[in-house]
Amino acid sequence: MNRSVSSLLMLLGAAACSRGSSGSPTCGLAMLAGPSLITSQLQNARMVLTDPPRGMPDSLPARVIEQKAGSGGNGALIVGRDAEGKISMQYRGPTFPARGYGLLVVDDTSQRAMGVLLLDQEEPAGHPAIGTVIGGSTVLNLYGVRVDWASVSNPRCPLFGSAPTSTS
Repeated sequence: MNRSVSSLLMLLGAAACSRGSSGSPTCGLAMLAGPSLITSQLQNARMVLTDPPRGMPDSLPARVIEQKAGSGGNGALIVGRDAEGKISMQYRGPTFPARGYGLLVVDDTSQRAMGVLLLDQEEPAGHPAIGTVIGGSTVLNLYGVRVDWASVSNPRCPLFGSAPTSTS
């Protein structure tokens, strides 16, 4: 690995460590790797949700992933359904992205919704939106993906915090 690439990885890891729950290098890497592994599942058509899942909790944790270094953070979502049966979520927290999309993360083993990534990047092409996420006057499309949760989340550095418990 060349010197500039390793320096960039160390810088990104250090920035993420300051936002990780324990501040350790492991948590910094987990905060970088987890969202990347989750979004990569959009390339696997079998893992993409085409319909809203059943048994959604009344609220879910959210993590904002923005492209600007040092931005992003955690928030919460109030979950509901619109007249068409699609998911409609209201974001509560800081730094809602002005553009991008929401990605509902569902554990492929338990079929439980774990949380939503709010990503400041281009929407995935060719996938159906399963709802919307509203933050202030901004509305983002919501997509869904199933993941092997144990492979993308470090229990010592939870990506979304504690798991949701109530269901609607």
